[in-house]
Amino acid sequence: MPDPEAQGKPGGSVVIVPGSKSVTNRALFLAAAADGTTTLRGALRSDDTDAFVEGLGVLGYEVERGPDAWHVRGRPSGPSATEADLYCRDGATVARFLPVLAATGHGTFRFDASPQMRRRPLGPLTTAMRHLGVELRHDEHEGHHPLTVVGRGVRGGAVRLDAGVSSQFLSALLLAGPLMAEGLRVEVTDLVSAPYVEITIAMMRSFGVRVVRDGDAFVVPTGGYRATDHTVEPDASTASYFFAAAALTGRQVTVPGLGADAVQGDLRFVEILERMGATVRVTAGATTVTGTGRLAGITANMRDISDTMPTLAAIAPFAAGPVRITDVHNTRVKECDRIEACAVNLRRLGVRVETGRDWIGIWPAVPVGTEIDCHGDHRIAMSFAVTGLRTPNLTLDEPTVVRKTFPDFHEVFGALRHRWGL
Repeated sequence: MPDPEAQGKPGGSVVIVPGSKSVTNRALFLAAAADGTTTLRGALRSDDTDAFVEGLGVLGYEVERGPDAWHVRGRPSGPSATEADLYCRDGATVARFLPVLAATGHGTFRFDASPQMRRRPLGPLTTAMRHLGVELRHDEHEGHHPLTVVGRGVRGGAVRLDAGVSSQFLSALLLAGPLMAEGLRVEVTDLVSAPYVEITIAMMRSFGVRVVRDGDAFVVPTGGYRATDHTVEPDASTASYFFAAAALTGRQVTVPGLGADAVQGDLRFVEILERMGATVRVTAGATTVTGTGRLAGITANMRDISDTMPTLAAIAPFAAGPVRITDVHNTRVKECDRIEACAVNLRRLGVRVETGRDWIGIWPAVPVGTEIDCHGDHRIAMSFAVTGLRTPNLTLDEPTVVRKTFPDFHEVFGALRHRWGL
């Protein structure tokens, strides 16, 4: 529960953040692969999770989504479909997790995705899949969707993987490991956003499988998963916008359900806000950020929590000194080039910005209102909505892109802004 003392501050607000997209889609994979029927509570309903459920349905899995809980009937033997065409939309976890799941079945499965998702890399994952005995082909450009997978079960064994562009490549293989005949050993040569892999491992454990870490290798036993009753915690990346809003305006935000035992690494974003001068309180059942309205300049390595990089970039102009965000090259191959998207929008706001291959530097400024180019990216839209709390006449060119992870973002954020009188 929220900290009672924290709720006494003027401007203190409890914000209910929807379920984590990352946790929801991992839970859907695990439930589909498990023996029995799994109940999911608090799952996120958004474009990305709709795409994942739709994909499972095309593969022959049964998913029933009710108002209070979702029920997934597992198939440890793999998809029941023997031929299918799946459209992954913009969903990276859909486009990277489901081809591996499809390979555990028997049939021909064709995958395609939006133009945005087609541009994003897939090659390190499909190279590893081939080494594990999976027959597949890239139908247009090597290393990208569209993709055809011929499922004959997956032999498994040992493989090397470069996950320096996306940790999702590793998560996809780990999730499927228990379904492979020989189990799986993945030696990782590079890894970005490691906390997302920790989410995967923690969730696999809750479905009955323990991953063993052996230096740079991850070892997964064969044997499958067992169905369970799983509650999806609120999305920590989404919570970052509300925490940043509190730090920026001198108000207070409490997010219930994200506490000391949260599995999502992106909750560490509050540590950056604390370094900038906000007060942070993490209890067993909630996290509270209390701002002063003053922010200090910092240098922050955000390699492990790079999805929150745009959140920090969006409030950086209001800091008393420069803000430098480092080791975030992988954000250049997300829904858009997020380093460049942040830089372009900040410059349009009148902010001095410098960038390099894997970093962005932002100087103090008084931003002037402009239209933000969201680049089709939900995180750019939600991040710069926070900038708008202290920037009159700031608008978004594509406000609806938030449907990817938080369809009601503008309503919830607008209600908070109204309560604060901003």
